[in-house]
Amino acid sequence: MPAANTPGSEPKAATSFWPAPTADAPVSAKVSVPGSKSATNRALVLAALADGPSQIIDALDARDTRLMINALVALSVDIKITPGRQPGNFDLLVTPRPLRGPAAIDVGLAGTVMRFVPPLAALATGEVNFDGDIGARSRPMATTLDALGDLGVSVTGEQLPFTIVATGSVSGGQVTIDASTSSQFVSALLLSGARYENGITIAHIGPPIPSQPHIDMTIGMLAEHGVEVDTSIVNTWRIRRQTISAIDRRIEPDLSNAAPFLAAAMVTKGTVTIQGWPASTSQPGDALRGLLQRMGAQVSLNENGLTVSMSGDILGIDADLGAVGELTPTIAALAALAKGQSHLTGIAHLRGHETDRLKALAHEITHLGGDAVETPDGLHIRPTFMHGGRWATYADHRMATAGAVIGLHVRNVEIEDIATTDKTLPDFPGRWSQMLGAEISTGDT
Repeated sequence: MPAANTPGSEPKAATSFWPAPTADAPVSAKVSVPGSKSATNRALVLAALADGPSQIIDALDARDTRLMINALVALSVDIKITPGRQPGNFDLLVTPRPLRGPAAIDVGLAGTVMRFVPPLAALATGEVNFDGDIGARSRPMATTLDALGDLGVSVTGEQLPFTIVATGSVSGGQVTIDASTSSQFVSALLLSGARYENGITIAHIGPPIPSQPHIDMTIGMLAEHGVEVDTSIVNTWRIRRQTISAIDRRIEPDLSNAAPFLAAAMVTKGTVTIQGWPASTSQPGDALRGLLQRMGAQVSLNENGLTVSMSGDILGIDADLGAVGELTPTIAALAALAKGQSHLTGIAHLRGHETDRLKALAHEITHLGGDAVETPDGLHIRPTFMHGGRWATYADHRMATAGAVIGLHVRNVEIEDIATTDKTLPDFPGRWSQMLGAEISTGDT
């Protein structure tokens, strides 16, 4: 089934458009971004399967994490929410309960929910039905569902909507999968595998797995819960049956969501500091430090956070983004404004994200006068004069923020459905305007 809003389709007449602010002076700002979505949703699954209550501090309060909370609560997990220390975060107290159906799970457009929850739901008793946004129905799911079927779980359907009839336990054992379209297929099974009767052994066959840092994040968070993952054999992960210990944890800021704010420093020849940037992290977004430096930025990390400053031209880049594909929309936006062409490779898997991101980026950049062409595994972008126009988002939060980056330099860019950023970054327009301060304009001067 095709995505609800595909690149090249006309926006709906009733769609609202946000006039992207254009900066008339260098940005100088300190920015705080909310907690990591990837870490929050992994922490929620592990807390739901743990041997006692767990606190999750500075969790991200956004659509994807609310969907995860709702899914776990529908399966009888008790989750108490209290306000966080900064906007966009909240604190959670997760108390595990016996998992029970019947339940109806709305995954929205969240890959972590649609892929992480089914292996957990297989441990419940009763029927669990999954569905989500129309666009989610075209996202790959068969790898997870086929794996569960191979492990003896009753599954009807190969993608959304689908149903699991759970019996309260999963025998576990060895399963062979092709995770070349998403690392989430491996993480999904790892997160629940310690609770299966015979643990789980996951063997990957096929092309290389994209976004390997996300698997590393999963393994690291499992270790913090006392769960050992044997990775001694390449492309194989083994977890024996073991207890998932309850722990209290604090969620790091979402470094990938920091990308457009750091890009703003480069586009405006200004300075932006992201507060609370960890000195050491498994988040893929940490790769921004090297990528932005290669594109001409001055980058420094100290106790105040990560600071990006810019004085010269943005440089084109040849970069394999296979491990950090979620950074592609921001890097592509910078490449469209660079001096010199860029080749972004290793990202064919982005065709299966919230939308076909490669087609969407090529279409929208070209629509504004740019020169972006799809390649078999990425994008070739040649800078050229760009003009204003409407930038479609295809219900993809990272498409929306990429349009905002281009709008800093190109006047009269109008972004469709900016509210789609609420998926992982609450009140993006307010945060963007706060960063820019008074030195903004929209439209002609």
